[in-house]
Parts: sequence; structure tokens; C-alpha cells
Amino acid sequence: MAGSGRDTRGIVDAPDLFTHVRFRRREPAPALRPFLEHYWLIDWDLPEPYTSHVVPHPSVHLVFERHEAGSAGERAGRAEVHGIVRGLFSQRLEGRGRVCGVKFRPGAFRPFAPGRPVSDWTGRRLPAAEVLAAPPVGAVLDPDGEDARVTALDAYLLPLVPPPDPQAEHATALADLVRTDRSLLRVDALARAGGLSTRSLQRLFSAYVGVGPKWVILRHRIHEALHRAESDPEPDWAGLAADLGYSDQAHLARDFTAILGLPPTAFTPR
Repeated sequence: MAGSGRDTRGIVDAPDLFTHVRFRRREPAPALRPFLEHYWLIDWDLPEPYTSHVVPHPSVHLVFERHEAGSAGERAGRAEVHGIVRGLFSQRLEGRGRVCGVKFRPGAFRPFAPGRPVSDWTGRRLPAAEVLAAPPVGAVLDPDGEDARVTALDAYLLPLVPPPDPQAEHATALADLVRTDRSLLRVDALARAGGLSTRSLQRLFSAYVGVGPKWVILRHRIHEALHRAESDPEPDWAGLAADLGYSDQAHLARDFTAILGLPPTAFTPR
């Protein structure tokens, strides 16, 4: 992977995915980095269909996609805003295709679409034109060169950079704190760290992140558990459950199973 962020947390069996698609991450222009985590680019040319699986982060995505499928090579292109997915995100890929995605930092999408709380987009995929002033799909996907596609994304988003929004900045900082500070395992502790009441924190996250702070904490727990399952042949599940703030291993197994469809002790990447 090129560019920012080599952490594959959330991608189920990342090595297998990378054998089927060409996947890269690229940094946006400096003025966009307070709002965006990275761009992600995928190209594929598959003799057989393949389904990818991701345990999503608490981020809104803007996705430009084109695929060719069938004997006639039908081409379909679209630009969509993907709100946060609460469960497992699965995507079937077939034929040839290309995706250019924009991953917004948690809390940072609202200033680009200030008319509605981000929770209104949660669990939904909408045509980008219904949410943002989106460019033609071809303007982003047509260039063969990766650098040209990144330049096209920058050129589209830079004029949309919103004015400062202290609430958005606060939400982004707190969501990032959950990701980096593993000792923050309770909503009330996060509220204290942010100088907010628990209720005010919940309202802030609903409006700017799109899900509640408890969901964000739990999601990072599952990312860590999935990472451990994929990287350690004999993980200490009881010890990990304690590290992640669970009362016992059974509670970790319940949350893991609810997302992945099987308990952590039965999960085996290819």
C-alpha cells in the first residue's frame, strides 16, 4: 500500500483481498488532511467473482465506482456517499472495475454537508449529488494514472473546504482519542476527557460522527480483536477481553460474533 496509513484493521483477511485487487492508499492535499484520513484506490480484473468483507470504521466515505461485468462488458459508474455501516460491509466484485474512495475523518464530514446530522446518513448509501456537489464520475475515474486520479480528487474537494467548525473539530479529536488511547473504555471517561456531560457527548457524536460514543468504543474493540485473531495463531482471548474492558471473554465473543458471524475462537483467515 502506498501513501498514508498501512494499518489494515477492519479489513477481514487483508492478505487475501490484496491477492485479488490492487489496493492503495494516498494522502490528500495538505489543506484537506484535517478532514480526510486518506484516499483509497482499488482496481480489479477478476476471472471469478470475489467478495470482500470489512468491519467499517466510524467514517463517512465518498465513493466513485465503475465496473464492467458480463460478456458484453457492460459499464456502470456511480458516485455515492456511504454513511457509517453498523455491521459487516460485504462487497461482491466481478469482471473489471475501479474505485476511488474518500475516507473522511470521524466527525469531519458534517461541515461539508451542514444541513443535516451525520446520523441521518448512517446505514445508507445515497447518490453523491443528493448530499454534495459531486463531479462527473468520469472526471475522477477516467485517468489511467493513479496520480491523475488523486489530483482529480484534490481538485474537486479543495474548493469545498468548509470554514472552521469547533464542534466538528472537537468530535474528530474525541473520536481519534478513542482510537489511540486504549485506556478509554467507557463513555463517561471519554466525556470527562472532552469536558462534556455524557448526554452532551452523545449529542455531539450523533450530529457529527453519526453513531454514539459507545458504538465507537466497541467498534475499536472489535478491530483490535480481529487484528489479534489474524496476527496471532494462539491469541489469549481471556487476556485480550480484559485488556479491552470486557467483564469476561464471553462478552467479547458475543460482540465479535454479532459482527463477523462466528466467535473469535473459530475465526481463521485464509
